[in-house]
Parts: sequence; C-alpha cells; structure tokens
Amino acid sequence: MTIQAELKQIEESAAYLRAALPQLPEVAMILGSGLGVLADSLEHATTIAYHNIPHFPVSTVEGHAGELVVGELSGKQVVIMKGRFHMYEGYSATEVSFPIRVLKTLGIKTLIVTNAAGGINTAYASGELMLIEDHINFTGRNPLIGPNADAFGVRFPDMSEAYSKRLRALAHETATAQGFTLQEGVYVGLLGPSYETPAEIRMFRVLGADAVGMSTVSEVLVARHAGIEVLGISCISNMAAGILDQPLSHEEVMETTERVKGKFLALVKGIVPKI
Repeated sequence: MTIQAELKQIEESAAYLRAALPQLPEVAMILGSGLGVLADSLEHATTIAYHNIPHFPVSTVEGHAGELVVGELSGKQVVIMKGRFHMYEGYSATEVSFPIRVLKTLGIKTLIVTNAAGGINTAYASGELMLIEDHINFTGRNPLIGPNADAFGVRFPDMSEAYSKRLRALAHETATAQGFTLQEGVYVGLLGPSYETPAEIRMFRVLGADAVGMSTVSEVLVARHAGIEVLGISCISNMAAGILDQPLSHEEVMETTERVKGKFLALVKGIVPKI
C-alpha cells in the first residue's frame, strides 16, 4: 500500500468517528486482556464496534471485546479501545498500530496503553501492576518501516523517552495516595502466540527485561512517532515460564486480571484528571 492510500484510509476512519461521536476525546486508552472492564465506568458512553469503522482491524482473542467506547471518565472525555490487535493474529505491525494514527487524527495527545504480562523479575508477584519504564522490541517488526508519513512524524523518531516520566510520576503519586505501590520496569514485546520457554526467559532477564508480553510495542512506536505522550501499565498476570513449577495458560491471565481489576480501575480513574 502506498503512503497516500494509507493516509486516505486513516482519514476515512477518522471522518466516520467524527460523525458518529457527540464529542471528541482528549485521552485515549488501549485495554489489554481482561482489562476492558474500565470501559464500563464511562459516563454518557457511545460504543462503536470495530467492524463498523472503515478499515479497522477486528479483535479475535478472548478478553478483547473489539469495541471503541467514548465517554466521560473522571471529568475528561476519553476514548477506550476495548481490545487490541496482535501480530500473532496475522496482522502486520502497520495494521496493529493503524488505530493510533486514527486517534492522532482525532486530536489525541495522551495515550494510556495497558497489557497483561508475564513477570520475569523474580521480585514481582502475580497480580501486581508495573509501570513500563522502557521496552525491548523483540518482535523483529517495526510499523515505521516503509515510506515515512511526514504528516505524523519525522523519519527517525527519538525513543529515549518512549514512556513519559511525567505520567509515570503521576501514576506513582496516585498509587501512593490510594495506599499501594507500583512496580516499574522494562517490558519485552514478542510476536507470540506461544508462551516463552524457560531458556528464553533466562535470556530476557540477562538483557534487562522485567516483564514479557505479545503487544504494546508497535502501538507505542507509532504513538511516539506522532508526538503522543504515553503511559504504559502492565498487569503481571502470571510469572513467566520456568519461574514457578506450573504450566502457563490464558485462563490464568484472565483470572488474575479479574482479581486486580478494582486496583487497576482506581489507579486509572485517579490518573486521568491529573493529565
């Protein structure tokens, strides 16, 4: 696809949403596996299925509802992607991150990206929340490959602060006021869909990773390319392969996110009015 064709698709998606929404949002959120419950907290909400938005991919994974929900949260207009897209579903890095450019076209300046992740750092425990300090792209893919869209950003975008220090400080402040602490670490993004082997987890620990997952990285690369400020939050849904003597499963991921949803909801609701 040419860059002109891609920009045309982005504008057509954005035009559809402008016409469908009563008010344009200020903050965007992408909710990972089992975390979509936050969308139920929006007031005066408008829900649009992904398959109704021109050129949008469609979620196929359990725990990803495949809906865009727009409404008011803690006094701000927000748009929530209730479910995301993954390269292991067969999508390209460009398709996975397509919605980010649509959101940018709508005027979004802040993105809160969340995921369920496996804990690599042995000091972590299942059910903790980790702010993403930085990431390691181990997918072998980059959505910025190809002709550069000058309308969105420069050819060689800086990634020295992919995850905002300012927003991380707000998150820590909010968590402390609510009586709990947040972990903070490095997220390594892989293609999936198979979980990692114990040997791979030992390698990632040596490389400096604290948590591992199958999403987020492409979305953040495109967001930062477009000048969007990013806050990343991982729910440590299980300890990664080889740390505990038990197999890994998506069911465990869903069970853990269900258990911590109250803390997660309170945290995000507390952060949003401070942005």
